[in-house]
Amino acid sequence: MKRDQTGTPKLRRLGAAAAVLALLLTGGCSARTADEKVSKSSFAFDTAITITLYGTEDETPINGCFDLCTYYDTLFSAQNEDSEIYKLNHREISEVSDETAELIRLGLQYSELSGGAFDIAVGSLTELWDFTSDNPTVPDADKIAEALKSVDYTSVTVDGNRVTFTNPDTKIDLGAVAKGYVADKLKAYLLANGVESAIINLGGNILCVGTKPDGTNFTVGIQYPFKSQSESITTLQAADMSVVTSGVYERYFEADGKFYHHILDPKTGYPFDNGLLSVSIIGPDSAECDCLSTTCFALGPDAGLALINQTEGYEAVFVTDDYQLVYSDGYTGTFVGQGS
Repeated sequence: MKRDQTGTPKLRRLGAAAAVLALLLTGGCSARTADEKVSKSSFAFDTAITITLYGTEDETPINGCFDLCTYYDTLFSAQNEDSEIYKLNHREISEVSDETAELIRLGLQYSELSGGAFDIAVGSLTELWDFTSDNPTVPDADKIAEALKSVDYTSVTVDGNRVTFTNPDTKIDLGAVAKGYVADKLKAYLLANGVESAIINLGGNILCVGTKPDGTNFTVGIQYPFKSQSESITTLQAADMSVVTSGVYERYFEADGKFYHHILDPKTGYPFDNGLLSVSIIGPDSAECDCLSTTCFALGPDAGLALINQTEGYEAVFVTDDYQLVYSDGYTGTFVGQGS
């Protein structure tokens, strides 16, 4: 097995959530410096978001991004009663917007790719688990068993903008894929408005727009599990690329001496227990990175690594439960997109 410079074993090729932080971001709600940088934070998609623009002090594009976040929340949120997904799940509508239809199709693609290890039709199950409560509890086993009867991505069909369900109780949850999709849309908006250098941070889903103003790469840190967001277990260099992580340490609780995290196994109804703490994906498309991070985590270290090694243009860092770093075969530590 290959080893990195710290001696961490690197698995061989097996085939053809605020988890990531940009170390250069500034904190607070708004910041300006003599180097022409503006950064603002807000809250959407049930997470904190921060957008930083370099080479400018004009906040207008950031405000436009926040408006877009509000718009997409009214499409993709499973909790917002005004959203398309909420209305779809409660059978109030069957026709959805182009964006919602596109994202559901992407989620179904990865659900099929993983053989259901990752499944967007998990809404009836995720409704039972509340990881944001002050006193979270493990759902009743009978309720989990009942919810599992409706967890099946094959019961969801998208034809144009029409979404149909063969199971009347099936519900969609796009929480594992939506932030990456939105990040790509925000990048397109910024580029259309003349922004050439920026960091988009949607609750740890990082998208680097271009390079820093001096042409150098951004330094992105992958969070050390269960430590503060300022502590990185490793760093990488990126330009015009996304770094997206699925990890067990963002939302979790302990009950009766057992650890429960928010990444649920659609086969069992309980959190995955597969020897992984996180999976970070690096690549040019944030939506694809988001899907791949959850899918690779769900598949586990061996099958997940096999999948990413078969996926051209994307690399990964797996953090195991003994804090070892396992890299995909093409991982170099520096990743530069074609637009840079």
